[in-house]
Amino acid sequence: MNNYNTPVEICDLVITASTNKANMPLLKMLLLGIAAGAFIALGAAVSAVAMHDIANLGLARLVCGVVFPVGLMLIVLLGSELFTGNCLMVAGLCEGKIRFGGWMKNLGMVYLGNLIGSVLFAALVMATNIWGYTDGALGAFTIKVAAAKAALPFGTALASGILCNVLVCAAVLLAFGARDVLSKLAGIWFPIMAFVLAGFEHSIANMYYLFAGLFATGNPKFVDKATELYGLGADSISALGIVSNLVPVTLGNIIGGVALGLLMWLAFKSKYFTKPA
Repeated sequence: MNNYNTPVEICDLVITASTNKANMPLLKMLLLGIAAGAFIALGAAVSAVAMHDIANLGLARLVCGVVFPVGLMLIVLLGSELFTGNCLMVAGLCEGKIRFGGWMKNLGMVYLGNLIGSVLFAALVMATNIWGYTDGALGAFTIKVAAAKAALPFGTALASGILCNVLVCAAVLLAFGARDVLSKLAGIWFPIMAFVLAGFEHSIANMYYLFAGLFATGNPKFVDKATELYGLGADSISALGIVSNLVPVTLGNIIGGVALGLLMWLAFKSKYFTKPA
């Protein structure tokens, strides 16, 4: 007997999970969404601590990629609800197990919960004053990351969001494929590390990054440090745009996740490709 699930079995598990998610009470969706938003924010916050003082871009992203996956690991093992992963529910829709309205209800409530969890976590991080690390360099780095994301052109953010969620949903599928905890962690870790290394855009992580940057601009020391280290002027910092980033990145995440879920269903469940011999 295999110690892993086959692609067909993975697809069946995704469809079953889709049914459970669509039928979940709204308050439960919201609460589990809040937890997932906080877990992703945790990965973003601790990876920023690890990488903020590393000058070499490749090395900094590698360090970030090693640490960041802790967020999705917690989500998968503790059963919370992540908007980007739930784009795979399209498989349940195609199989006729859920309705479009049920899927949209789940995505909407989970997205709201993810937003609440991310912003609350950013506020709590601000209260801990860890952004004061390295004489305020972490606070400056937090502003820099937010400013860079807010400045992305729409098309760039959209394409980056598509690629990001292909990898995030691939990580979720690998977790479905594993039958033990260590295998699930390994399946999650590698695709998430890859998207972080590439610098792709994840809408839920960006909720933390953008609000954290906004909160950090309230401290003049961090603003001065951002100007000193990164040459960010007052215009760059005051122009932090949350909606201008989240709209295209969220759309891209939806496209990428739905595309992977649809491809999986077509290949392994659709009558067009699974006709009996």
